[in-house]
Amino acid sequence: MALPLPSGLVPSEVAFLCEMELVTVVPRQKLDSIDLLSGTTPTLRPPRRENLPLWLGLLLKKQRRANIVPPPWLHPDSLRAIIQHETKTDPTGWAPPPLPPTRADGRGNALRINTGEAGEPILSPPFLPSCTSSSPAGALPYHWFELAEMLLAHASDDIFDATEVRALLRDLQEVRAAKMRAIPAQLEAGVDGVMSLRGVGAMELAESRGLVMGVVEGVRKIGASAEAARREEEEERGEAGMDDEPSDDDMGL
Repeated sequence: MALPLPSGLVPSEVAFLCEMELVTVVPRQKLDSIDLLSGTTPTLRPPRRENLPLWLGLLLKKQRRANIVPPPWLHPDSLRAIIQHETKTDPTGWAPPPLPPTRADGRGNALRINTGEAGEPILSPPFLPSCTSSSPAGALPYHWFELAEMLLAHASDDIFDATEVRALLRDLQEVRAAKMRAIPAQLEAGVDGVMSLRGVGAMELAESRGLVMGVVEGVRKIGASAEAARREEEEERGEAGMDDEPSDDDMGL
C-alpha cells in the first residue's frame, strides 16, 4: 500500500524547479543553439552575455565553457541592504519581490508585461528574469535561497567576495526563519487568521508548510468548537425563554 504523499512541494522538488530559473552567462567559446522543451536557447558567442536556464548554465560552468554572472541581489552591498530592511525598516514584513519586467508601448510609456491584459499570460517564477544580471538589487526573488546555494557550491569563483556572501546569506536566513516561526502567533492575533506572505521564498514555504498548515488547522478547530458552544448556549437560552412564558392555565383561561 502506497504511503500518502505530503501536501505541497518538498525541498528537493523546490530545488529542482529552481534549476529552470534564468541566469546570465558569459560564454568562453561559440556554442550553437539547443532545442529545449521551454524553447530554443540563443547562440552563444563570446563575450556577449545571454540568459540560459540555471541547469544549463551550471553544466557549461562545470565544462569550463562559460562563466555565470551572479544577479545583483547576490552582491554583499545588496544583501546588507536587504538585511537592514528585514531588521530595521520593516521588522515584521518581508523584503519585496522583484517587479515584473516592463516594456515600452507605441507612445513611449512603460508597461508591465505581467498584467495578463490583451490575452497575455501572467508569468510567475521561474519564468520571470528575476535572477539574471538585469534583475533589481534590493529585492529577493522567489527562489533566492536555493539559487544562491547552487551558485556558491558550483560557481563561487564568479561571485564577488563569496565568503562574505555566505555569511550574509546565513544572517538573512536566520532573520527570516525567526519571522516564519512567529507566523503562528500572528495568525492567532490576525483578523480571521489571515496574513500576507508576499515576499516569502519557495524553500521557506516548503520547509514551514507543515508548521503553518498545522497551526491553521488548529485555529480552525478552535474556532469551530467555539462556534458550536455558542450555538448550544443560544439554543439553551431560547428553550429557557420558552419555558418562562406563561401558559393558558397560569393566566386563568
